[in-house]
Order: sequence, then C-alpha cells, then structure tokens
Amino acid sequence: MTTEPPLDHDTLPTLRPQKLSRTAAQTLTEQLAERFAGRIRSRLLAPGARLPSVRQCAAQHGLNPSTVVSAYDLLLAQGLVEARRNRGYFVRERAPARTRGDDGEAATVERPIRSAGEDSHRMAAPINAAALIRGMFHPSGERPQPGMGVFPPDWLEGTFMAAAVRRVSGAKALADSSLRYGEPLGDSHLRRVLAGRLQGIGLPVEPSQIITTVGATHALDVVSRTLLKPGDAVMVEEPGWAVEFARLGALGMRILPVPRGPSGPDLAVMARYCEAHAPKLFVSVSVLHNPTGYCLSPTSAHRVLQLAQQHDFCVVEDDTYSHIAPEHATRMSVLDGLQRTIYVSGFAKILAPNWRVGYMAAPTAWVERLLDTKLLSTLTTPSLLERALAHCIEQGQLRRHAERIRIRLDAARHRSVKLALAAGCQLKAEPSGLFGWVDTGVDTDALSQRMLDEGYLIAPGALFHAARAPSTLMRINFTTTQDATFWRVFSRLTADR
Repeated sequence: MTTEPPLDHDTLPTLRPQKLSRTAAQTLTEQLAERFAGRIRSRLLAPGARLPSVRQCAAQHGLNPSTVVSAYDLLLAQGLVEARRNRGYFVRERAPARTRGDDGEAATVERPIRSAGEDSHRMAAPINAAALIRGMFHPSGERPQPGMGVFPPDWLEGTFMAAAVRRVSGAKALADSSLRYGEPLGDSHLRRVLAGRLQGIGLPVEPSQIITTVGATHALDVVSRTLLKPGDAVMVEEPGWAVEFARLGALGMRILPVPRGPSGPDLAVMARYCEAHAPKLFVSVSVLHNPTGYCLSPTSAHRVLQLAQQHDFCVVEDDTYSHIAPEHATRMSVLDGLQRTIYVSGFAKILAPNWRVGYMAAPTAWVERLLDTKLLSTLTTPSLLERALAHCIEQGQLRRHAERIRIRLDAARHRSVKLALAAGCQLKAEPSGLFGWVDTGVDTDALSQRMLDEGYLIAPGALFHAARAPSTLMRINFTTTQDATFWRVFSRLTADR
C-alpha cells in the first residue's frame, strides 16, 4: 500500500496555473508532467479519471504530440497514471487504508437490480468527492466557480449575525460558554426554537428529541456510526450527493444506488434490494434533491415508508435545503412522525458556512444511542454560536434573510438556465433550488481538466454516481453560472464536440 505524506493546503496548485513556458528552467515535458502530477496528488484528478488524449492535450497547450507522450511517460514512471490499451491514460487507483466489513471485504457498490432473478454486479467504488471539496478551498480569486456547492459569500453578508453574537457574548455569557462544556444534546434554548420551527412544517417533536451537531454532514455521520456496522447495506439515491457515497464507502458499507426520478426513488429497485440485501438504512434528500433539484411526491413518500415498515430499515432524511424549499414540500419524517425516520438539517448553506451548526430530530428511543456517538466524536457543540443562532431564528431574522435569498436565487436561476441553453446544454431536470443538472454533450471528466486550465472548477456528473463512469452531465450552481464569461469559455472548449 502506498503511503502519501499529509497534504499541505498551502501547496495546492491554483485553479489557473501559469502557462507552459519555453524559456523556463524546466522542459515543456517536465512542466506538463508536473501540472498533472500536482492535480493527481491534490485529488483534483480523481483515481480512475482519464487524462486528455495526446491529441487533445497537444492542441490545448500548443505542443508537439511527442512532448505530451513524454510527459505521460514521466507520470507512468512516477506511478501516478496507467496506460490502457486503445483507451488512453488513467489516474491510477491507490490502495487506501479502508474500513473493512466483517467478511474482510472493503466497501462495495451494488449496481441496481434490474430484474428479480438478475445478479447484481459488484465493484469497488472509486469515489473521490474529496476532489470537489478540496477545490472549494482552492485559491480561486474573485471568479465565480460553477462547481461550488454553496451560496457566494456576498449573498450571505449581513449585520444581524454579528449583532446576535454580540448579544449573547457579554462578559459573563462568554465565560460561561467558553470555560465549560455545553449541554450534551446542544443548547437548550436553540433546541426549543428548533422544535417550534419543525412543528411549523408539520413535524411534532420535543426539544429532547433534537441533537445539535457540527453541521448536517456530522449529523449524517453520527447516524451512520450509530445504526450501522461495516458491511451493512445502505440504499442511497443516484445521482446523489458525492460526499455521502464517499463517506459511507470509507465506513465500509455496501452501497446500494437507487435511481432517483422526478417524483422520488425507483421503488421497484428499492423493493428488489430489500429482498436481496436486507438494507439497514435509506438516505434521501427529499426536498430539492442534490444534484437534480427534484422534490419527493406524497405517493412516493408513502410507498418508501411502507417498504421501510415491511423490511425493517430506517430512513434518514437530509433536508439541507429546507430554507429555500417550496412551501408544503413533502417530507417523509412528517408523514412518519419520526417513527423510523431521522430528520437532518443545518444552517451552513443559508446562514454562515463556518458556524457549522446542524441538528437531527430522532425517535425518542434512539436519542441516547445517537447522543453517545456525538459525545465520542465531538464531546460537545459550540454553545455560543448555538445561542446566537437561536436569537436569529426567534427574532425572524433568519426567515427574512432566507426570503431575500430565494428572490435573488429565482432571478439567478432564470439567467443561468438561459445561458446554459444558449451554450448548447440540455436541462435534465426542471430547474429548481440551487443546482442545475445539465447535459453538456461531452465527457465532463475530460472537460473538468480543460476548465481548470481556464480557472474554473466544475462538478462532473461522474462524481454524483456511486461507481465512477464517464458522463456528459454536470451539476451547476445557479448563483455562479449567471456570468456569460463562463459560458463563453465553455462554448469554446466544447466547440469540437
């Protein structure tokens, strides 16, 4: 197994690298090889990703094809890529230290079962959602990034958060919240406010059923570590959130990808999975699904809950986008009343990404087990920020802020969709929420590398599938793709499709 040194984020290559220079101390071959090596080591080129063809790379950089071949040979010698006959050069799969199941096998992906008697194809999951996450922290200047999963900072700017922090951080309050651990479940005032908020969407819950976490992702992780063990089967929507596939894979789970359509998950596939694999958990983004923007229909929600009851699995509902969701959106946890569902949400998307305040609402019988896992992972959560958040919610400031965001997002979505269509893309889902799911007509893995050379980070469709495979789809952020400059670059790079 290859062991890599810890990654120093200060050494990450910038999104827009310097042009190759014929007068530099290094040869053109060495410069090109170093550029790809940096992206591979920083995970911006994920394992299994295909490098541009020799012809494409030579044309893109104005090089002789023999120079590109020599650069790829250097990467081969360094063990970073492999050549596949008649297919090209691919980033080598590493052998990371991974959690293994009781049978000694690493995490696997089961492909959807198409018929009751058909055996599923089992394969390792070469997921690298970390590539997208690392790109989010890349130095990128002022240029909007199409692949980002958050609102731009200037959309979230406001004075009310700072005022709330000042309000709750007087000398005595600051000492109380800083010099001792907070309440295990989370700040009691915030939990009361959250209970009222959930009752507003039709979910009757007591403050004692709510556990605060370090963001919604932490809540999902606490649930997985509490209810699952390595080797357990977990159903996850596909396409789906890249981080969830990667996180469950790292825990050694068997991932069962369930195709997600406009009204909800493919119920026939779920039913066959239940018969063949006895899954323990189903993870769903019911409202404004990432990356498609779909919302769950009441009929699909009822059927999923019937399957859960019949086959004894739990449902985790990730409602990260609740603040920009349509009114009266269907949520399984509301229909189920938290009998075998866990509701997860947070405030990083809409309020303050670095506050990292999330929470879960769970059946009373599961609360103590979930709390134990939280305490083992973080001991506590930041009381000061939780109290400030409670004040923002209680005074209606968060609600008014979210309304302003929704209005601004509607306008951005309209502009972005118009530009995407003009650039030759097709919308694969009705535009809704923060993200668009578009078909570019070209391999977006290869396109992502060319866009990096232009200073743009995109989110290729392969990232949103449990087993990476070539895709012409990409997820766009409507707030960062309303700039015609990006689409002009996109059109130029895809003109030879």
